[in-house]
Amino acid sequence: MLEKDDLSLGKKVKELRLAHSLTQDQVAKALNVTPGYISNVENERISMSLRVLIYYARLTNSSLDALVGNIDPDYHSTALDNEIARLLQKVDDSDKQKIIDTLKVWYE
Repeated sequence: MLEKDDLSLGKKVKELRLAHSLTQDQVAKALNVTPGYISNVENERISMSLRVLIYYARLTNSSLDALVGNIDPDYHSTALDNEIARLLQKVDDSDKQKIIDTLKVWYE
């Protein structure tokens, strides 16, 4: 069986659609495309445009990188670092110190 990261875009699109109990018609209507377009994407005859891919990610509560995969092996680490930095921007200084203290316990 393929890992999720090994699935093609068409297979991921179909898997997400089914996981959300959506029909091709429902997805097509939500994305303002035809059901045939969705079928062609799922059967890997065409690729989604970036605009439609963005709307599909929103529709299925997914990220673009989850849909299209990693461009290079280092991307995943960079994305994790960026996510940590983004979350830390919301944390006050007192809580940041607690996080630092906790990390020191784990890694020093």
